[in-house]
Amino acid sequence: MTQIVELNASHIETLELQPIRKFIDAAPGDFGTYEQQLQFNIDIPRDPSDPRELSELPEIRLWFLRLDATCPWLPLLLDWQTGEAARHAAMLVPHQFNRNEGIQFNPEALEIYVMGKLMVMADWLKQHNIAGNARLKSFAQLFGYDIDDSFFELIG
Repeated sequence: MTQIVELNASHIETLELQPIRKFIDAAPGDFGTYEQQLQFNIDIPRDPSDPRELSELPEIRLWFLRLDATCPWLPLLLDWQTGEAARHAAMLVPHQFNRNEGIQFNPEALEIYVMGKLMVMADWLKQHNIAGNARLKSFAQLFGYDIDDSFFELIG
């Protein structure tokens, strides 16, 4: 069942993680309940003439950087089917928007992001005795990477 994390201007301005804290704290024990179920609803006042996407607003990116520093394995809980993993990546990875083609990530930065996340998430899954190579391969495929099993043997 989809879980919506509501963020408002106060959360963003104060770098407050309380709205997602219950999911962070419950994740290891309730992983099956929350896996690929989280979505963010970001409700902040904006000038209607501001053409920027949410991931282009520095204060929102800073909140997501704080979140990533606290729980770098969070992409395992995000709803990949609705694009939440890509939106999360956009908060952390340099990119540009193209009106016709959508988000265009910096290729080197995206590769570093994906490989780093794979390592962090593999460690987190292993620490909690959760099978994960198929999950991790699927995550990498979201961003256009095919990961060989030898990668997982390498990071052991």
